[in-house]
Amino acid sequence: MADDGIKELRAAAHPVRLRILSLLTGSAMSAAEVARELGLTHANASYHLRLLLQSGTIVEAGEERIRGGVAKRYRYPHEDRGQRRQIVTTQSRIAELRALARELERRLQQRKRRTRGHFSDIDAWVAPEAYDRVRELLAEASALMHDHNQPPRTPGTVHVSATSWIFEMTRKAR
Repeated sequence: MADDGIKELRAAAHPVRLRILSLLTGSAMSAAEVARELGLTHANASYHLRLLLQSGTIVEAGEERIRGGVAKRYRYPHEDRGQRRQIVTTQSRIAELRALARELERRLQQRKRRTRGHFSDIDAWVAPEAYDRVRELLAEASALMHDHNQPPRTPGTVHVSATSWIFEMTRKAR
């Protein structure tokens, strides 16, 4: 189980693969569709999808007939994310965080000005009950975003970015 969790985190710890996971949360897509959406070559999209599939991060979601063959479709089963407990290393999380930082920088460049948003950062000491409640609210908000994610440019949707990470710390304040 520990090896699987580390393998999954390493697979996701890449800016392109983070974007692919976001796409595959809203709908199942083929390598060609992912390539078109992200401006990648088909070979590059296939490579990243293969790594995500081998790590167990994404799943096959059927096939469709296309001119001259069959295209596999993939999806990110976000609804299962909290079901298995991942045992990961701090180094694996740092790699994921570095990839996420690059991805957030890309997203921030696309931020729509003069719209409502929210930014928060805190290194704090709170009662365990408050921590548990905040963690639950963040998990609920994340599930809501994932559950309502639609294919790109679906009429009636807005393109948004949402990131959250909350954890207990071990070091005492200096």
